[in-house]
Amino acid sequence: MIEHPERPCIAFHGHRRVAKGTLAEVALATKRLVDAEDPAGILLFDALSSEPLEIDFRGTEDEVLARLPQPGPAAGPEEAGESETPRAPGRPRLGVVAREVTLLPRQWEWLASRPGGASVTLRKLVEAARKASADEDRRTAARESAFRFMNAMAGNEEGFEEACRALFAPDPARFEAALAAWPPDVRDHALALAGASFGDGPTGPA
Repeated sequence: MIEHPERPCIAFHGHRRVAKGTLAEVALATKRLVDAEDPAGILLFDALSSEPLEIDFRGTEDEVLARLPQPGPAAGPEEAGESETPRAPGRPRLGVVAREVTLLPRQWEWLASRPGGASVTLRKLVEAARKASADEDRRTAARESAFRFMNAMAGNEEGFEEACRALFAPDPARFEAALAAWPPDVRDHALALAGASFGDGPTGPA
């Protein structure tokens, strides 16, 4: 899925990286390649998630750009949980969403006994859990992105299965060794994506 033109993207022609940048920049560079060469073997990816991107390259460059999705408008007061209409004094709106939660009676009793009641306590618990799992969530996302890219671009390469085992082990040294014979652009991007899953840095393209 394409989100908007500012999302970082990357394009490959066969095993050669041909463009990297925002969606608009990559779309233009790839459009020129499509017009000048055989478009077969061109693949575009979201540079962070490695989700494949589909762009309609028919027509002029301006027409290609015009078909790209545009960023949505900034969230207004309603989306932020605020109203343009002045409110009477009292508790501020928090932008919360009411949904059903099923718990055991003793759990409801414990929540009700906490300062602020059940809703405040649940929000605090969720935020604490999010913070506690943030690093692992980033590593998981990086691992999934690297595997998605590798599967699309290097499924037939020597050492692919060993690379997958090392990625999920995780074993960065074995992973790098398994990629040694891969085409350089594919290898380098896979290493960059996998780096965050090994705790080497933020997820992102090389």
